[in-house]
Amino acid sequence: MPLETSAEAPIPVRTVARLIGDWVGRLGRVWVEGQVAQLSRRPGAATCFLTLRDPVADVSLTVTCPARVLDQVVPPLADGARVVVWAKPDFYLGRGTLSLAAVEIRPVGLGALLARLEQLRTTLAAEGLFAAERKRALPFLPRTVGVVCGRGSAAERDVLENARRRWPGVAIRVENVAVQGPYAVPEVTAALARLDRDPEVDVIVIARGGGSVEDLLPFSEENLLRAVAACRTPVVSAIGHEQDTPLLDLVADARASTPTDAARLVVPDVGEELAALDRHRQRARRALESSLQREQHVLDGLRARPVLRSPETMLDARAAEIGETRERVRRAVGHRLDRARDELGHTRARLLALSPASTLARGYAILQRSDGLVVRDPAEVETGELLRAHVAAGVFTVRRD
Repeated sequence: MPLETSAEAPIPVRTVARLIGDWVGRLGRVWVEGQVAQLSRRPGAATCFLTLRDPVADVSLTVTCPARVLDQVVPPLADGARVVVWAKPDFYLGRGTLSLAAVEIRPVGLGALLARLEQLRTTLAAEGLFAAERKRALPFLPRTVGVVCGRGSAAERDVLENARRRWPGVAIRVENVAVQGPYAVPEVTAALARLDRDPEVDVIVIARGGGSVEDLLPFSEENLLRAVAACRTPVVSAIGHEQDTPLLDLVADARASTPTDAARLVVPDVGEELAALDRHRQRARRALESSLQREQHVLDGLRARPVLRSPETMLDARAAEIGETRERVRRAVGHRLDRARDELGHTRARLLALSPASTLARGYAILQRSDGLVVRDPAEVETGELLRAHVAAGVFTVRRD
């Protein structure tokens, strides 16, 4: 019922504010769509504040929400994001201001799309599809480069021209497909499978020029990402520009910032390789020359030694030593022989002095019986026994009377 008031019977401000608060309180929770104009969140605070602006009309409302509600929004809210808020209108009597107490916040439009991509990113990361250990190294010089791109696109031209400029003889197999729209994912997936089955293809490049998030959405689709992860051939992602980051960049074995950069990744530069080969050749030549110089110095040092410079000098010294040794041996042997000769003379003289022959020479005789015993006593000889008599001049037989 409308209030009955007049200039003579007005109602206080507090009454109007209370009535407005009662009406707002009966409104209940409502879904409100708007654009985040200002986000305020203090570290450690349990309540956050944001301003929700109508993008068409110049109208805005303050939204309060618990910090946990804001934390559940994926991707995190930022100024300019469009959202829908499930909130209860609240009228503050003290200041006469209207605000919304949010219970749930959901991104819409691009925000919802980013939220879905973030959820898929989390799922694939948990499965290990982004892990660095599963990524394969690119070949140094592929036999054939497979390229998946749009027909007549700038991405195709950039990859082909730069690859052939870097290595003119490189073989390239191009698969033209739709790179946006509903047919993009199945066509790219089929082309990828055909190239992966070709044993001549050593690396595959998926290339597309820049575009909006919606245009690049096919390169974040789960079916395509799993197909890339299942490839046996290394895959290079060359989607958009440096700031574009579809999920294909995370699953592929290598990421190129642009299609031109993809050519640099998969094909070596013949000029750079020739220059590097020349540098290695020069380095090897210098190393060999340095090694030869060191060995020459060692050889010169050895040749400078007296034993190698004049080897006959050592032989002369050894010959002199041998001559001296021979002379010492000769003198030593002579001395030994002289001493032995003297000793032999003395021994002979003693032998002659003691020899029975000397006694016999003086007229004595030695008698021996038939058994060879020397007769020392006449009683030892029987009468008529023959004896041998030894004298200085010889031997003869005698008989005892």
